[in-house]
Amino acid sequence: MRNLQINLAAILFLAASAAALAAPPWARLIPFKSVEADVNQPYQLTDTNGPWMIMATSFSGPGAAQDAHNLVMELRKDFDMEAYVFEQAYDFTEKVQGLGFNQYGERKTMRYADEGKYTSIAVLVGNFETVDDDGLKKTLEKLKDAKPQCMTGETQTTQNDPIKYLRRKIREAVTDKEKKEKGPMGHAFVSRNPLLPDEYFAPKGIDPLILKINNGVVNSLLDCEGKYSVRVATFSGATEVDAKRIAEIEKKNDLSRTRLADAAEKAERLTARLRKQGVPAYVFHDRSESMVTVGSFESVGSERADGKMEINPQINRIINDFRATPEPGTANFKPKTIDGVPFDVQPVPVTVPKRSVGGEYAKWNFLK
Repeated sequence: MRNLQINLAAILFLAASAAALAAPPWARLIPFKSVEADVNQPYQLTDTNGPWMIMATSFSGPGAAQDAHNLVMELRKDFDMEAYVFEQAYDFTEKVQGLGFNQYGERKTMRYADEGKYTSIAVLVGNFETVDDDGLKKTLEKLKDAKPQCMTGETQTTQNDPIKYLRRKIREAVTDKEKKEKGPMGHAFVSRNPLLPDEYFAPKGIDPLILKINNGVVNSLLDCEGKYSVRVATFSGATEVDAKRIAEIEKKNDLSRTRLADAAEKAERLTARLRKQGVPAYVFHDRSESMVTVGSFESVGSERADGKMEINPQINRIINDFRATPEPGTANFKPKTIDGVPFDVQPVPVTVPKRSVGGEYAKWNFLK
């Protein structure tokens, strides 16, 4: 009996030791998350993913669905990335609205140069809460350098597909060393989850930095009472999209001595000149540009009985007053100017940005 107890104790000790080797002590402390990779699962994108993701690549033509599934599985298994497929149908046979209006005040209609219908299957990666997520940039760089076996060309399902052949030839023709070292997903980019509505990404109030830029500006578009105005002039500055650089600008108040400051000066000067002429002009400064608008309206137009949009006559008049004029004998347009400052070639109606209670609260805290 005693020997039996000793043997049982030894077996329990060995079992405990084996369990300890199989699962180290810190395994219970660190919430390791293994990305699922079940070959029988389709991993289709849903509106619960994201909201911010990375567009890795897309496939079209014969075998596209299989190629997309193969890539998703490899990204999940070998790269530990949450990858999904998203199928999108494109129809370029229908007419679309273009810029500008015809003589009846209706939007111009245009056709695509290359008409046709096709389906593209995209592979998107990640579930990032914000565009500034620390893991997003790392994942993006990892994707650009990745060279999954399913995209080397030899293992793809349809070697004779012209689109895949063209992609491979383009990669082979790249001479830039840095670009050549990138993988087949070297053009991956940050994207929103296409299944989420635009309202989800709509800013809640106005950005505190934008409020600060426009604080104290005379004839600011923020003071416009209407819902719409007509943008007649745009002055571009230095576009800044890097989150760290934006934070640095906010911290140092580095808003002057830049192309953006020059653009703002031109916009304010043009607005003041228009006001002197009795034109109800407004100015608005953004992160990348400044614009001048004219007028204050509650609606852009109204729907007619035939279902077409009839533009507000006052808005249409402003568009015609400020739009560029065609140069005789050429296909060029000559922008109208005041004191050498040009207006846009094609003025367009814009939504007037409004201060919110939350935005005002953020503004005063930001200005302290």
